[in-house]
Amino acid sequence: MARVVVVGAGVGGLAAAARLAAGGHRVELHERAETHGGKLGEYQRDGFRFDTGPSLLTLPQVFTDLFATTGGWPDGLAFEPVDPVCGYRFADGTRLDVPHDPAAVPAAIDAALGAGCGAAWQALYDRSDRLWDLVHEPVLRRPLRARDLARFSLRLRDLGLIAPWRTLRSLGEAMLPDPRLRAWLDRYATYSGSDPRRTPSVLSVTPYVEQRFGAWWVPGGLRRLGDALIERCRVLGVAVHLGSEVDEVLVESGRVAGVRLVGGRAVPADVVVSDADATVLYGRLLRSGPRVRTAPARTALRRASASVSGFVLLLAMNGTAAGPQEQARPPAHRVFFPRDYDAEFDALFHRPRPVPDPTVYVHAPADPAVAPPGCASWFVLVNAPSQAPAAGVDWDDPGLRERYADRVLEVLAQCGCDVRDRIRWREVRTPADFERDSGSPGGAIYGTASHGARAALLRPGNRSPVRGLYLVGGSAHPGGGLPIVALSAAIVADLVGPA
Repeated sequence: MARVVVVGAGVGGLAAAARLAAGGHRVELHERAETHGGKLGEYQRDGFRFDTGPSLLTLPQVFTDLFATTGGWPDGLAFEPVDPVCGYRFADGTRLDVPHDPAAVPAAIDAALGAGCGAAWQALYDRSDRLWDLVHEPVLRRPLRARDLARFSLRLRDLGLIAPWRTLRSLGEAMLPDPRLRAWLDRYATYSGSDPRRTPSVLSVTPYVEQRFGAWWVPGGLRRLGDALIERCRVLGVAVHLGSEVDEVLVESGRVAGVRLVGGRAVPADVVVSDADATVLYGRLLRSGPRVRTAPARTALRRASASVSGFVLLLAMNGTAAGPQEQARPPAHRVFFPRDYDAEFDALFHRPRPVPDPTVYVHAPADPAVAPPGCASWFVLVNAPSQAPAAGVDWDDPGLRERYADRVLEVLAQCGCDVRDRIRWREVRTPADFERDSGSPGGAIYGTASHGARAALLRPGNRSPVRGLYLVGGSAHPGGGLPIVALSAAIVADLVGPA
């Protein structure tokens, strides 16, 4: 039995703590915030409830396996299919609702965008199916090193499919003749906080996974998943300490020795699992002893581009009906594309500033548990550059958050979704708020951006250069997103092994 300290109660930390406790280890968890869940947050006010992080779940079998491995399915937790998965509104006014059933998608695309577009999507789906079979097990469910990637280069068929020289944008240009479909594919680069013009085409598996395995909702909000995870940890005997910030990871003779909390108390451990952002771990928490051994990891993180952050409006809405210019029953998830998508990516990555004409994502769940009768809780998100005052983006500038919130609502109105007269109140969250709440540098949602094959696939490893120190969470391998973060916990549990 090892003494394990888990740093951070995000989904990765909670999943790792549960798996390691179920494996017979003595586990305690320390979280700097007064609540659990990390970026899987929640905001409640006046009977309205909002998820402040993810609003859609894919690969539900990852959590089915997690709970089965740690004691069985939690009472009261359910996954419901989202259908349609998403409704897209393009700049020319075209609407495309993507069905939950992938077999129905080509016909829906043809009906919305014109004959032949569905066949183009199907060709991309079939290509991604082969790519998923190739990378799913070795990339997402195992630790990954540079020499593992080299194996693909020895197999010409595999190398041609992974195509590390090709970007997601160039793949779309080659396979999708309609510019609206190409915009749809570009959007999936933002799932890793990245620019499609620099993101490797291997990330075309992202829309494939959403289509093949479906999109799911947790009644009451995705936060219920975090609640189930922390309850499972407690049932398994994990000592959970909220409001307990780790100040340093202790190392003795090249091996982890525990952690020191803010205030000075040392907590000894044989194993430390960090769910903190990798930049925070290597740049701040590891302060003595292993600086030389961790230099390559710190250098790689300094050179990597930060992922984008998000600007969020939580809207408490009067009424549940759609506006006069909207569909009678709009999908719960909607995306409104701008006329110039490249201008958005330029504003995010090349000349950082609030995007003047952003893509707007709306989540308006038809769930009576998240709003009072006759009302609705809307989560509105636009991509935003991270908090970086030195680079000219300071989201704490007086008045900026309110001015930009007004601009986002204006963009929605221009898209035919004017809800300004229905807003009872609004809560605004900026990248600066995300940085303060989560500890993620700049409020970057996914750690580093997936710009290039190495950045996309060779994120900071789950096994650190310090013996006994492991990494989970969206900034580590295999990346961000609820199921992928949970897979990082499964990798770490396998590396540590049972008691």
